[in-house]
Amino acid sequence: MTKSQPLQETSAPQENSPPQPRTPPESVVPASPGPSMGRLVGVDLARALAVFGMYVVHIGPALSATDGVDSWVRYLADGHSSVLFAVLAGFSLMLLAGRREPKTGLAGRQAKARIAIRAVVLLALGTVMATEYGEVVILAFYGVYFLLALPLVRLRARTLAIIAFVLALVTPQLSFALNALLTESVTKSINAYDPLHRLSDVGVLDLLFTGFYPTITWIPFVIAGMALARFDLSATAVQWRLAALGAALTVAAYSMSLLLAGKDALRSTAEDGPSSGGSGSMPLDSGSLETDFPVSSLFTAGPHSGTTFDIIGSVGVAILMIVGATVAMDRLPRLRRLAQPVVAVGTMSLTAYVGHFVVQGWLPGLGATSDEKSWVTLIMFVLGAIVFAGIWSRFFRRGPLEYLLNAATKPAKHIR
Repeated sequence: MTKSQPLQETSAPQENSPPQPRTPPESVVPASPGPSMGRLVGVDLARALAVFGMYVVHIGPALSATDGVDSWVRYLADGHSSVLFAVLAGFSLMLLAGRREPKTGLAGRQAKARIAIRAVVLLALGTVMATEYGEVVILAFYGVYFLLALPLVRLRARTLAIIAFVLALVTPQLSFALNALLTESVTKSINAYDPLHRLSDVGVLDLLFTGFYPTITWIPFVIAGMALARFDLSATAVQWRLAALGAALTVAAYSMSLLLAGKDALRSTAEDGPSSGGSGSMPLDSGSLETDFPVSSLFTAGPHSGTTFDIIGSVGVAILMIVGATVAMDRLPRLRRLAQPVVAVGTMSLTAYVGHFVVQGWLPGLGATSDEKSWVTLIMFVLGAIVFAGIWSRFFRRGPLEYLLNAATKPAKHIR
């Protein structure tokens, strides 16, 4: 991550600036014009791709039921889509807190209050959804990420990148050690006094250490996104350097993992967990509470393995996705026009994410099964999201849930 030091930092866009003509509405976290609208449109496109990646994992055919190109699509979605989401979440935090120079004084206090309110709302919404859909719902974890990242919003890109890199090196080993100490009896004792666990079976231990997206190994993704937001993604030199950084992180992490752990180092184990049709997890970040996993598992880099190699490689993939989407929207105006309905999905990603759970609940026959090979259901969900977002964005600046989330943060303006 420290290779990003020479990159050029950018100015902080002003929130709630009027949108450019015929551009999509703002995102879950308001994004505003900066040096290039293509930069923010590209970020929204990357966010839409992350949404669709989550759809692939939750709705598409199981990885074991695919082959050829289908297997590659399914494999890339496992873990990488949720990581891309987390990196973009960190990016969005900096849009609120200020990009070139962090907001200070009254503006800074109000920005932090808005972030804290959003964190609490997401924690509550995620807990409610987990009662119905299980711990595969990432929103409650987001609430914890945001609260823990709040003290870092005033740091510079270089400092944020160093913190993310150090955490990527340290936290997987710490997670492995902690999970060995969290025996079933210890966990039951703690959960017995945990109101969140009683409500949804996703308690504090799950949110911090043992869940599908444990904070201990996922917070580096958010901090990496915060560092990325400091740079002017519209600058060609920055794009090239970030692309080189992303490629270097990806190749170095996965190559080293293959060298140390052998041919199965990158194997996806998303379907090894207790949940089918969901974004499963490896032993290091699962709630299985087994403690006999070999130390050699720390050398793997498969999706959701939660290892140092997985974290660094996944951050590299996320950087490549964000930079690629940015360049495509910046340099290909015709593609940008054609992609407007897809970009609109990214501007209301919270609605699109929650919506696909709700629709599956209403139409349970649409859910994926472990032996289902058809992509028809997935395509229906993707097209449905694109059509809904494309129509909605022509009349409203925010998605339905984005509007409610923004309204919930209004009390922050009373902070003095």
